[in-house]
Amino acid sequence: MSGKVKSRSAANSDKISVGVSCDERILRDCHQLYTDPDSGLITVAESVGVKLLPPRKKITVMLMGNHSAGKSSFINWYVEEHIQRTGVAIETQGFSFITSGRKRESLTGNATLHLYPHFKPLQEFKGVSEYLSTEVCTSRQKRFSLVTFVDSPGLVDGDMKYPFDVDEVIMWLGDLCDLILVFFDPMGQALCKRTLNIVERLNEKHGDRLRFYLSKADEAGGESDRQRVMMQIVQELCKRPGLNKCGFDMPTIYIPNPSKPSRCVNQIEEVCRTVEKTINQTVQNTLNSLENDCELISEAIEDTLDNDRQTSSQNRRSRCKSCFLTLLGFCVPLCLMALVVLGSMSHEFLQASLGHEGLEALKLYVEPVANLTKSMPMEQQLYVYGGLVLLSFLLLLISRFSFRTRPTLSGKQKRQLQEKLEYVQEVVKTKKKKLYEEYLRQSVSDQDMEL
Repeated sequence: MSGKVKSRSAANSDKISVGVSCDERILRDCHQLYTDPDSGLITVAESVGVKLLPPRKKITVMLMGNHSAGKSSFINWYVEEHIQRTGVAIETQGFSFITSGRKRESLTGNATLHLYPHFKPLQEFKGVSEYLSTEVCTSRQKRFSLVTFVDSPGLVDGDMKYPFDVDEVIMWLGDLCDLILVFFDPMGQALCKRTLNIVERLNEKHGDRLRFYLSKADEAGGESDRQRVMMQIVQELCKRPGLNKCGFDMPTIYIPNPSKPSRCVNQIEEVCRTVEKTINQTVQNTLNSLENDCELISEAIEDTLDNDRQTSSQNRRSRCKSCFLTLLGFCVPLCLMALVVLGSMSHEFLQASLGHEGLEALKLYVEPVANLTKSMPMEQQLYVYGGLVLLSFLLLLISRFSFRTRPTLSGKQKRQLQEKLEYVQEVVKTKKKKLYEEYLRQSVSDQDMEL
């Protein structure tokens, strides 16, 4: 019997490790497709004016609740190492990030913001930077390699003053977290108004990310005591708008202790399954975002090339109009010059220069204008000539400033954009297809092993 159990446990362990490595590889490869300095999607997108954010390699899980609710103890149990300090006092006064890494290390606030660039806006909250820390742990237990825990300060009512606006910081973090675990301690301030107020505000924006648990359930006395405490918490939550939904679920959890067995139902594994579901959903969302971002970049490149073609066409029309007006502007003074010059030449010289037919054509077009101007007084002739010169000048100005061409892409730039379009449409989408097939194969194999 023990041999079978051991074999089955080993199989499950192998299954989990394979699943973790597969999900890790998918998220890492997706992240690399975005951040590669030479051909990453972010670099390609910036070249056509599109801004993208790289997908995170891990999910972010925030734990919140009243002080001594067991948040730090849960993290220690999950990673199977004593990372966070625990106790009855308010041990966690700031925000602590717990993540996996190659070596055990503790980081301060500035290093934490450098490690997590997407959390940099936190420094805009006065006093928060000094109360940020990161604990890097080498544990590979459960799905910890794909999880970053955010341990929040214990929430209390009364005269307790925090060195920063803890409510607003939790609300801001709620926008970035993939999962928010709310722990209610039946022995402490389970009905802490600050906790309930924040939960109500979080539910308005991220109700799908919230999960509620009755922590330290083994310390709540008998079954009737636990039911009474749970009903009080649920009733208080249901009084809040948006939280009064049917089928309110609040599993009972506690840290298993072999030396202190309890008859209370422990659903702590349910938390692990919730984390795992969030990881699986994040992998799917990342792959879907990859496809959407590829389409967005492709559309931007195609729009850029199409706009360039339209601009080139408009430039050609502008050049034609400009050339026509320029020619017209130069023709006026040339005609005037021709009138003056021809008027001063003898009939014999013109016939010898132009021939009989050329002279007759010149008389046909120029002689009426010459006769008209000769019939005018000299003063009027000067006005006409001056007006024609001014008209010529205006035509040249209109030609110069009204039909300017806009810059277009060079042949090299268009070739580069076309290459980027082919890269996004073929290479990246092919990579995305392979990653999705790998993820589905892993999911199907996991189901087969469970069956």
